[in-house]
Amino acid sequence: MALTHSYDAGREQCFQQVDKLTNSHSLRGSESLCKLLRYLAERSLDHPGVALKEYQIAVEVLGRSGGFDPQSDSAVRVQAGRLRVKLEEYYAHEGPDDSVVVELPKGSYALTFHVRTPSSSLREPPWRIGKGDRRNATRPWIPRPSNRGWVIAVVVLSVLLACALLLAGRGQVRTRAKEPVPAVYRLFWNRFVNGSQQPWVIFSNGSFVGRPETGMRYFNPSADSGSLILDHYTGVGEVLAVHQLDRVFVLLNQQLRVKRGSLVSLDDAKNNDLIFVGSPAENLTLLDIPGTQEFVFQRVDSGPRKGDLGVLNTHPQPGEPQIFLGSPASRPTTEDYAVIAIVPGIDPARSVLILAGTTTFGTQAAAEYVCRQDSLAELLRRLGVSKAADLKPFEALLRVKVTHGVPVMTDLVAVRERRD
Repeated sequence: MALTHSYDAGREQCFQQVDKLTNSHSLRGSESLCKLLRYLAERSLDHPGVALKEYQIAVEVLGRSGGFDPQSDSAVRVQAGRLRVKLEEYYAHEGPDDSVVVELPKGSYALTFHVRTPSSSLREPPWRIGKGDRRNATRPWIPRPSNRGWVIAVVVLSVLLACALLLAGRGQVRTRAKEPVPAVYRLFWNRFVNGSQQPWVIFSNGSFVGRPETGMRYFNPSADSGSLILDHYTGVGEVLAVHQLDRVFVLLNQQLRVKRGSLVSLDDAKNNDLIFVGSPAENLTLLDIPGTQEFVFQRVDSGPRKGDLGVLNTHPQPGEPQIFLGSPASRPTTEDYAVIAIVPGIDPARSVLILAGTTTFGTQAAAEYVCRQDSLAELLRRLGVSKAADLKPFEALLRVKVTHGVPVMTDLVAVRERRD
């Protein structure tokens, strides 16, 4: 292996690599992650061996007040986890041949810089497809729908092709996976990896009317009677959610099966554990099976936010609103709400996991939340779960901050045990 450890690279060479990273496709959309990367690079290179504290990062990078408590606020750990994933994605897709490799080891806030000789290569990550660029395989240019400021990223054919390639190559990946499985992963995902059949991941695939050159919008059965459904699109958040789920299931030595929502039958729902990616507004199969009871997706029927999708709080606790609404549909999305729920299936012996936001960004954040060790540990603490048998059906609500189309911060707002 021709990777030379860290500081053999000159300081200037290291900062040049950091600049390249912050201008990359993987990171340039997130100002907060770029700021964190530059800060950690300066500290790691200028003060090697000096351990960084969460409090210091929270105050100096995230703008937290002096009263920041890392025990109750996981913002630094969440952002560090996101940065770690983005660095992995960059070297898998954009920089497989870069001479300097920047890593953020787990359990540390100190960056490492490795010099790679021309003969060396990084271990191929589980989610890289052959020698090509997975970004190009799954994310062709798609125009914006006219009624929302967020990007619909992937045509269904591309998604299915990408997922098929992704899953087809996982057998070889699994033989190379040696990373230890965090205990919280085994605890939370136990019911989905120990069954006789692999779970289905059901992703939303909304129907659209119109043309890119004249404007596109979701098909509305009441207003678009007789209109042709010309295309089906899947949001970028749903695609990235499937990627995150696949990464975790590779680690758990389990496979996923992937299907778009419009192709799911009631027999599928009865006979399998299901993971739904996307809200009932797009993943219409969720309307036909038992769903959430505490946090219910519902459109506002009157007032200035009429038509906007929100999350109805059916049993509000003191100080909680009746409905949680993100950014107005007429503006760019800077805030979203998402639901994470495990509910019984049509067959009570089966389980259904729902990962859904009111926009594609919230859906992405919900999937990332249950696929990251630190945030998953926070959820399990709030549920009072210490072993797999303790994990009962529940519903949780997330508040998601979005910057430039990227979920940058996610807070666990409320957790409810099911009343079944």
